[in-house]
Amino acid sequence: MILDKLKEVKIILGSQSPRRRELLSALEISFEVVIREVDERFDSNIPVQDMALEIARRKSAAFLDEIFFDALVITADTIVIDTYGNPIGKPKDEAEAVRVLGRLSGDRHVVHTAVVLLYRGEQYYFTEETIVWFAALSDNEIQYYVNQYQPYDKAGAYGIQEWIGRIAVTKIEGSYENVVGLPTSRLFQELKKIVK
Repeated sequence: MILDKLKEVKIILGSQSPRRRELLSALEISFEVVIREVDERFDSNIPVQDMALEIARRKSAAFLDEIFFDALVITADTIVIDTYGNPIGKPKDEAEAVRVLGRLSGDRHVVHTAVVLLYRGEQYYFTEETIVWFAALSDNEIQYYVNQYQPYDKAGAYGIQEWIGRIAVTKIEGSYENVVGLPTSRLFQELKKIVK
């Protein structure tokens, strides 16, 4: 079984995200968290749908040294793309979080996650998209959420698993876990291909 094979491999999660840690733990895979600082700013010269992959690759490249050669390193990045095709990353402050949620209110958006698996010097990657529909939110609801949950570490300024997900999300098409931060079903299938 793949879980037995994965026990033989040192797995590193290169992410500060507590949600990614929680999701990877739910797969019953042992791993260690190692953080490497990288520039996570969007490059406006590349297509929007490639932005998350570019950043996930940067995160992965930070582990291309000998001490991690036999480890399997998992890195990821998530961006939200609004209905007009504009990328939305993590808000820098309260005002930006309020503006972002106002843009998402009453509309649909795409959550795009790129995952890079680095194993024995080779990078394998995949991307996952989930479409999310939001009900119209009042200014008071948006302000309440931002004040209570301070979503400054979340792409799109929200966590679907939090209060706002329960009151605003009317429909999703695709992986719920992808919206949380890591498409676990797809990740497990990709790990099965790499660790044989």
